[in-house]
Amino acid sequence: MAENQTPDILYTKVDEAPELASASLLPIIRKFAAAAGIEVGTKDISVAGRILSTFPEYLKEEQRISDDLAELGELVKTPDANVIKLPNISASVPQLTAAIAELQAQGFAVPNYPEEPSTDEEKAVRAKYDAIKGSAVNPVLREGNSDRRAAKAVKNYAQKNPHSMGKWASDSKTKVSSMSDSDFFANEKSATITAAQAGDAKIEFVAKDGAVSVLKAGWPLEEGTVADATFMSVRALSAFLAEAIEDTKSDGTMFSLHMKATMMKVSDPIIFGYAVKAWLAPVFEKFGDEMAALGVNVNSGMGDLLERVKGNAEIMAAIEAVAAERPAMYMVDSDKGITNLHVPSDVIIDASMPAVIRAGGKGWDEKGQKGDTNCVIPDRCYATVYDEAINFFKANGALDPSTAGAVANVGLMAQKAEEYGSHPTTFEAPADGEIRVVLANGETLHSHAVEAGDIWRACTVKKAPIENWIQLALDRQRLTGSEAIFWLDSARAHDAQLIEYVKPALETAGVADKFQIMAPREATAQSLKTITAGADSIAITGNVLRDYLTDLFPILELGTSAKMLSIVKLMNGGGLFETGAGGSAPKHVQQLVAENHLRWDSMGEFCALGESFNFLADTKGNAKAGVLGAAAEAATQGILDFNRSPSRKVGEPDNRDSHYWFARYWAEALAAQSDYAALAAEFAPIAKALADGEEAILGELAAVQGVKVDLGGYFNTDPTKTAAVMRPSATLNAIIG
Repeated sequence: MAENQTPDILYTKVDEAPELASASLLPIIRKFAAAAGIEVGTKDISVAGRILSTFPEYLKEEQRISDDLAELGELVKTPDANVIKLPNISASVPQLTAAIAELQAQGFAVPNYPEEPSTDEEKAVRAKYDAIKGSAVNPVLREGNSDRRAAKAVKNYAQKNPHSMGKWASDSKTKVSSMSDSDFFANEKSATITAAQAGDAKIEFVAKDGAVSVLKAGWPLEEGTVADATFMSVRALSAFLAEAIEDTKSDGTMFSLHMKATMMKVSDPIIFGYAVKAWLAPVFEKFGDEMAALGVNVNSGMGDLLERVKGNAEIMAAIEAVAAERPAMYMVDSDKGITNLHVPSDVIIDASMPAVIRAGGKGWDEKGQKGDTNCVIPDRCYATVYDEAINFFKANGALDPSTAGAVANVGLMAQKAEEYGSHPTTFEAPADGEIRVVLANGETLHSHAVEAGDIWRACTVKKAPIENWIQLALDRQRLTGSEAIFWLDSARAHDAQLIEYVKPALETAGVADKFQIMAPREATAQSLKTITAGADSIAITGNVLRDYLTDLFPILELGTSAKMLSIVKLMNGGGLFETGAGGSAPKHVQQLVAENHLRWDSMGEFCALGESFNFLADTKGNAKAGVLGAAAEAATQGILDFNRSPSRKVGEPDNRDSHYWFARYWAEALAAQSDYAALAAEFAPIAKALADGEEAILGELAAVQGVKVDLGGYFNTDPTKTAAVMRPSATLNAIIG
């Protein structure tokens, strides 16, 4: 490869379980790719990597690293992009501060995260860290819309080997509770920018005395962009949460809050904090000043709060007294006493709600017992999806994975589409007054009267991504013939603007009769009815719903969302291949450290790998890449057919075993193919060595389980220690190199 030339395929360095798995899988990928003259490079988009690349001035010369996320952000705008993206941490503040502390302990002198910045330097540091946390990676890389579906092999396997499903009872008390007014849904305003309105807008706060302060300047709004603004009343939120707690107690169910405090990195941690405060309302009424003096920040969760007040016996006693009066609490980990309100990143709605629904509406309480739960989702925008799913299963019983059809997704996400709450246009109202969007021509586009602390946010969707999204939907429906539904609510301001794009496009294409436009509640009911009957549906959605539905339906259909095929057709011709969800990755790491067993399933990586090679063959005319891709698909099928995926229990096959089998099936498929004799000749001895070494390799992999391991870190693991843990088979290593 020429100097400074981009590798043919870029594989992302990420966090937690998928990154540990990469230590085992990536050497295999590189070995096989090299036979076709294909170089597989890496780019670091991990939390630790993002921190280190952001603060070079604090580091020694030898500690500095390139800003790989920025480099990837430019690459995905070109036709040459071929990126396999693994799930990365969308860091909450507690995760971010933990990563900072770990890096500092390792000798990296990065600055602390200023909780309450006062100096200009602290404000600058805080601004840089705020750009790292939350959904900082995906908006940069997703220069295309999403085509996410179950690979045929994965779906066939799920039907032949259905996962367990909890039973639904018609008298289940599980329900969804949401605000009835004054939420983001109620207050949303939306408009499509005209040529006369285009240009750099600004967001202003107007105080009661008329003083104007600029919250954001230079906000570019192009012609054709759909621009929204809305807010949530925190007074109404507080009243709702207090009522939800009492309602839960009277129902005899458990209280559970379901948020997205990682992707919605500004708005949802604030809402989460109000839930913590509502739960401990009597404690805050009595000890609010003392707790503030101890540095309590409710947005960081109950875990941080308890750590700060544990030395004050009076406050601790008050907390215990309140807990005794409250309803049962939904638990993240009953054995360790970690509650739903422990830390904002522990419960992520797109994983937690499907888990409740798959379990028959059950959650786990403090005693580790299953029970019905009040699923509290304050904002109504998408809560109706889960509410309707619960109603459907109460009426019809649990979904049968052995006969169920599939819901694929075409998601609008290119160029930061609908990045609600995760960008620099979300604010807490500094006082009572007005927040408004003022256009370049001086016109006020949107305005809201707000009270101090109200959560105001704005977002955009550009014209080109909308048009590309609609075309992608047309293409998928044409190729599959499936039912196709645009999940858009004409009663919602934002959706009404999108419908003005969708309807003419369908009419112009002459396919209006092949598509439906339905509000999320109705679309949920229709889609569940369709897949229950064994047919397929395509959900055509905006960005947030894409995020939620591509966990909900796969978890119900397949038992996991990690095995989905996720293709991002980049708008300038490149390809981004995502490998599934990483919501349970922290638990996987904990088990590996404690027992040297990694249950992470690399099926998403296997599927993405085949697609990446096929894409390389199509775009670069590399026929050998196509042979590698076809063989990788055959290996993926072998993993499924022969049940070589990881087990959950120590002492049984884990992630490393599945990588051995993938390498073996891949080599066998390459040795058997007749398109390239040279490839067959190269891989025949490798396939034989892997087969002959089966007993030794599996024995070496099994022998290391059941003991604690040291990775040298959590966010920034030691490469040598990690390789020793993840590549423990000398026999396999000798074959792979």
